[in-house]
Amino acid sequence: MKLDKNSLLLYAVTDRHWLKPEERLVDVVEQAIKGGATFIQLREKNLNEQSFLEEAVELKTLCAKYHVPFVINDNVEIALKIDADGVHVGQSDMETLDVRAKLGPNKIIGVSAQTVEQAILAQQHGADYLGVGAVFPTESKDDADDVSHETLKAICEAVDIPVIAIGGITYENVEQLSGNGLSGIAVISAIFGQEDIKEATTQLKLKTEIMVKK
Repeated sequence: MKLDKNSLLLYAVTDRHWLKPEERLVDVVEQAIKGGATFIQLREKNLNEQSFLEEAVELKTLCAKYHVPFVINDNVEIALKIDADGVHVGQSDMETLDVRAKLGPNKIIGVSAQTVEQAILAQQHGADYLGVGAVFPTESKDDADDVSHETLKAICEAVDIPVIAIGGITYENVEQLSGNGLSGIAVISAIFGQEDIKEATTQLKLKTEIMVKK
């Protein structure tokens, strides 16, 4: 799957921390997609390999049904096994060139970046898009350093590939990101931490559409 820049508008990153006891991840992700999420990343830090694999297959099937791109966070081997649309890797994960060599030319590779230098290097090594942050304080990543909005704008101007902002983004603050040249936002709790996931996604998408046009 080749990346469509428009699919990055509202990028939902899963987090089972928000699941209620009776909920399955695939069901809450479907609510997000029905609400307008345009891209799904499966992020699992503490799941055993077999459970991760089974969950990845379920989510891949769901995303294919709705024609929404589906990538795996960090785990290139599982992405390969289930033929996911791609992967998202951080600066401390596998190097972008190595990921591209493993996945081939037709998979989506997203890379986390926090500086202009990291962003340019990721693009040179074959990244399809960048996730830049944390743009606001966040609790979901303990090691996330803040990225100033000046740096965010500088990164967007330095690369030709799409850039999405991540980290602490909410319905209340998303419009503060206007004017930076972003293609979209990546969120966790702003979707999956809400009581009505479908409605929260719909409302957030409307605000994000306004933000990217400014």
